[in-house]
Amino acid sequence: MFRLRRLSLAALPVVAALLVAACGSGSSGDEESGSGPTKIKVGVIPIVDVAPIYLGIKQGFFSAENLDVTIETAQGGAAIVPGVVSEQYQFGFSNTVSLLLASSQGLPLKVVSAGNSSTGDKAKDFGGVIVKADSPIKTAADLAGKKVAVNTLKNINTTTVNKVVRDAGGDPSTITYVELAFPDIPAAVAKGDVDAGQVVEPFLTIASSQGDRVVTANFAGTDPNLMVGMYFTSQKYATEHAKTVTAFTTAMAKSLEYASSHLDEARAILSTYTKLDPAVQKSLVLPKWPADVDRNSVQVLSDLATSDGLITNQPNLDTLLP
Repeated sequence: MFRLRRLSLAALPVVAALLVAACGSGSSGDEESGSGPTKIKVGVIPIVDVAPIYLGIKQGFFSAENLDVTIETAQGGAAIVPGVVSEQYQFGFSNTVSLLLASSQGLPLKVVSAGNSSTGDKAKDFGGVIVKADSPIKTAADLAGKKVAVNTLKNINTTTVNKVVRDAGGDPSTITYVELAFPDIPAAVAKGDVDAGQVVEPFLTIASSQGDRVVTANFAGTDPNLMVGMYFTSQKYATEHAKTVTAFTTAMAKSLEYASSHLDEARAILSTYTKLDPAVQKSLVLPKWPADVDRNSVQVLSDLATSDGLITNQPNLDTLLP
């Protein structure tokens, strides 16, 4: 359910060409027709990160902007990114590195709202690298030469783990990354199939409750304001439906602000779209939900993606970001 599988780099140019061609005749229905609320579909991943949009719908922020929102869940960016470009969804949520990868390969994307960010607290972030309690791995540097599980290869989790290992004096090029779904990572660590695993909430709390240790917070350790996820649309849709995009951005800003100032309600809304154990839901660490995109941290991720060889040409952030 939480597997965030992304488009392969090899496939992106082909997908880009097909989707750009498909967009030429795409239609989004009755957007801005003046005949009632504008109907939009938003593709999201059913994870903690997107709590604000559910909360914002409940609070009426979208209906106040004359938007009738349908949330559609997907396994990850591999479905959401092309779905947005082809206007299957008018808007979507994806992690920042996935958007950088897609944009660098020519997919015409436009970020319209912040999504979520690191808490900035290395001792209490919503993502981190776990090991068994008795593991000899004590610091990020100790991950060098080890087998580390991540949910997706060559994406935000590998490049941020590389960053914290490098900063700690280790050589990240010696890490062997193993791709596993988030729910499978704590078990793989417990069995010794891998030496460590990068997980996000709720799996971080689940692993900790089973006795695992967090050796490094790869998001907070990369940048205290790390922009982990963002909401986006296609450049074509942004141009042709500027009024709807402005309305969505306004409603999302209200939603992010409300979630940030009503954490109990944000935590409670999780039960409406996830199947979390009540004890885990009560104790997990929530991300931050800033109102604005932190451009500097997006640039950090773009630089890391380049140095790690994920992309060869950095996307134009002036074009991609708001």
